[in-house]
Amino acid sequence: MKSSHAIRKLVSRALHIRQLTPDIENEINYELTRLGYISDVDYEALELLMSEMDAGRVRLVPNP
Repeated sequence: MKSSHAIRKLVSRALHIRQLTPDIENEINYELTRLGYISDVDYEALELLMSEMDAGRVRLVPNP
C-alpha cells in the first residue's frame, strides 16, 4: 500500500464494512510504526473511525 494513503484506505475499508477487524487494526498499527509519525489527514481519519466506533456504527470484531 502506498504509504501516504495507507492509513486512510484502511480506515475507509473499516468504515465501509462497518467493522474494525484485527487484520485492519494490525495494518494500521504497522503503518503508524513504519512511518513514525501521523499526518493531520490520517489523524482526522482515525478520529472519525473512533467516533464511529463510539457511536456504535462500527464494531470491533474478531477475525472470522
